[in-house]
Amino acid sequence: MMFTFLYTGWEGTANDSRVFLDAITRSKNKFPLPKEGEYYVIDSGFPCTVGFLPPFRCERYHLQEYHGRGRQPRGSKELFNYRHSSLRNVIERCFGVLKVRFQILKMMPPYKQSRQPLTVIACCTLHNFIRKWAYNDVMFRQWEEEEQEIEDEEAGTSGSNNSIDLSDEATTAMVAYRNQLSQVMWHEYVSNM
Repeated sequence: MMFTFLYTGWEGTANDSRVFLDAITRSKNKFPLPKEGEYYVIDSGFPCTVGFLPPFRCERYHLQEYHGRGRQPRGSKELFNYRHSSLRNVIERCFGVLKVRFQILKMMPPYKQSRQPLTVIACCTLHNFIRKWAYNDVMFRQWEEEEQEIEDEEAGTSGSNNSIDLSDEATTAMVAYRNQLSQVMWHEYVSNM
């Protein structure tokens, strides 16, 4: 199974979720939708629909809730959420290094709207170059050692639907897939205990 990962905003705010959903649903933005069998790992502020894989709501989610004796996942949904949170935690660490290294991303100057994406792309390109070639980079080592907790907001989402299928059928299909995936994870987990 192939996953495409995405953390929905610099700080994970509800507003980031709404802005992101609005951006990906506008066809003029040409946002790269995942191919079949690939998924964006998203927070619970987004709908569960084809290509977008949020955690289960109303289940334990944050990594700290699983630390300590007797606090391991107690069912398929909790195990899924634990692994989902672990993946998003890795992504958050990557964004953390990016923001520390390039302070401009914390408070974007009031550049023209057309220039702001180019600034982010330039920072990401340099970030990836450093990651690939600077094996002992201090920032990457520091962030790999720390466990960064991420906030998961129960955010409403809005936006017009131009390219993402938000139909009941798409939602039903993705919810069924997520349930099946969580069951497969759980059976594998239990059999390895």
